[in-house]
Amino acid sequence: MLPAMGSTPPVDDWDSIAPWWRREVEDDPVYDHQILPMLESLLPTFEGVVVDLGCGEGQGMRRVVERGGRPIGCDLSRELLGVARAAGPVVRCRLPDLRWLRDGVVDVGYSVYVLDLLGDAAGFFAETARVVRPGGALVVIVNHPAYTPHEAGPIVDVDGEVLWRWGTYLEPQTSVQPAGDATVTFHHRPLGALLTMAAAGGWSLVEMREEGLGAAAIAREPGYRGQEGIPRVLGLRWRRLS
Repeated sequence: MLPAMGSTPPVDDWDSIAPWWRREVEDDPVYDHQILPMLESLLPTFEGVVVDLGCGEGQGMRRVVERGGRPIGCDLSRELLGVARAAGPVVRCRLPDLRWLRDGVVDVGYSVYVLDLLGDAAGFFAETARVVRPGGALVVIVNHPAYTPHEAGPIVDVDGEVLWRWGTYLEPQTSVQPAGDATVTFHHRPLGALLTMAAAGGWSLVEMREEGLGAAAIAREPGYRGQEGIPRVLGLRWRRLS
């Protein structure tokens, strides 16, 4: 990740950066070629009550609809929800608060690039476990924790091989990152801490997938060549315990 920014405080309301986010997503081929295919492959079903946790402008919802599902989206930004509602019902909320859902009414919940924006990850796992029925699923796609700590980054060996510096990986930490003219706070958690919080919330891990940068990302940013074997994206699927 980039080093912490200085004077600009992180945004508290995503409506202020919604236009920037829409431009970023529309111009990012990684979503179509890597992230959304990963989401499709991790989702165990597109049927029943499928909730997009932090739906943004609705890319994930639209993909679920294309596969025959009827998703419900939730997000903090009114502007992004205004776009996402074309794919299904939407609710404005601040995650991890899901009080608008009753216990055990969700078949599948999923989030894409949301968990490391939440300060309360334990609350996220507890609330999703409350609303997802026993035997239901939770899918999370997030920046790989190896990529997010302070001082992590690529280094080039004398023979030209690109290696990865772990930085302060083992330390939970935050960093403030640019988002257009504003900033957002990212939360780094080591993988072990993330999985332990999920288990404590009542989730049983079914599948964990790690991916490096795909061809679309390399084509867009040729400077990433040589980093294909470095994990950048983490995909996880859990089953809700009884």
